[in-house]
Amino acid sequence: MDRRETIKTLVIGGVASGLMLHGCVPGEEKKEQAAAPENTDSGEDYGRTPEEAARDAELNSKTFFTEHEMGTIAVLADMIIPADETSGSATDAEVPEFIEFIVKDIPEHQIPLRGGLMWIDRESGLRYNKQFLSCSEEERKTIVEDIAYPEEVKPELKPGAIFFSRLRNLVATGFYTSKMGIKDLGYVGNTPNEWNGVPQDVLDKHGLAYDEKTLQQCIKPEERGEIANWDNYEV
Repeated sequence: MDRRETIKTLVIGGVASGLMLHGCVPGEEKKEQAAAPENTDSGEDYGRTPEEAARDAELNSKTFFTEHEMGTIAVLADMIIPADETSGSATDAEVPEFIEFIVKDIPEHQIPLRGGLMWIDRESGLRYNKQFLSCSEEERKTIVEDIAYPEEVKPELKPGAIFFSRLRNLVATGFYTSKMGIKDLGYVGNTPNEWNGVPQDVLDKHGLAYDEKTLQQCIKPEERGEIANWDNYEV
């Protein structure tokens, strides 16, 4: 099983859902909220209350991570969920921007993530005398491989493993709650489909059959899409 399939399994199993749900609950609500922006046709009106929309606007107006930190998050995110033949990478799904929003919405992530980014630059400096972003792909992979599996990590690398586990959960949550990630999961939700009745082989197996009236009034593929009118329906 590759990295993407492993993370997908974790998301389906609900490992990342706790983070996702937590992100919907602000730590402290302000007594007074700024006026919510008017609805537009930009596609950003996704069922938020005026108070929630105002909070989103407030958080989006602020910046937490530096440009260097965002660059490091982007590289790590794409190492966790790279592009493949079915969909794009974590950065294609704007996961770094999601994480930037989450750390402002849930401030408890701020110190662990910023500290972890400092740790990974320090580790890169110790190993290769340069920051993580300046490392080659192989050098980055060597560092990440050493902190990606908590049960196997060396004691001196545990701070890095704790950071990477948090980041990986956020990356998985961000990706698999994006439009791209949901499509990658194959989740279709409450999607209309076509029903042609119980298959004939199943009816035959149980010695059953539709009566002519049911066939004429209820199972008419040619009338799909039409709004049913039951005014003259007789049982």
